Amino acid sequence: MDPNRKKSDDETAFWRGWHDRCRSRHCPPHEMRELWHRYFCEFLGKEPKEHWFFGGRRFKGWHTTSKPGLFNPLVGLMLAKGGGLLPLLVLHLLERRPCYGNEIMKEIQERTQGRWITNPGVIYPMLSFMEQRGLVEGSWEDETRRTRRFYRITQRGSEELAQLKDVMKPRLMEASGILQSLLDELYSVEDLRSAP
Repeated sequence: MDPNRKKSDDETAFWRGWHDRCRSRHCPPHEMRELWHRYFCEFLGKEPKEHWFFGGRRFKGWHTTSKPGLFNPLVGLMLAKGGGLLPLLVLHLLERRPCYGNEIMKEIQERTQGRWITNPGVIYPMLSFMEQRGLVEGSWEDETRRTRRFYRITQRGSEELAQLKDVMKPRLMEASGILQSLLDELYSVEDLRSAP
């Protein structure tokens, strides 16, 4: 957890408490994970993996990550297999400039503000899949040593990206609006209860 992270005006008591607790701590990942589990249990009465709402796969990052509290399962759902935006994002990144797999993973982590981190077991098979379909081309930085494989988007990949963006933009905007509506609904009731 980044102790220098700015507090959001939208933080709830749970997150304020977590950020306050780990602000002064600089401990190894396993100790931070234990601290997270204890804090979660103090707040909700159960560890994340045992809680009825947080126990499923979509919150797995809260059970196992070395940076607890940073993973955002909602961002993960949008990008992972079930949500399907990861290929669109990868093509978008490659349209900007050629990248190698680890570089793509770092770009995604930065764009999600560290709330979702992909791994080589997802990125490299996806790049291989895209390469087989002619959407990207890969070439080794050094053919003799095979150190890093750089990928660049092809003309076909650029055309596919434009089509995918055309299809997905209205649905992403719709999803964003629905999420905002749900956020307003869930928290406007709370605000009404706490009003004098």
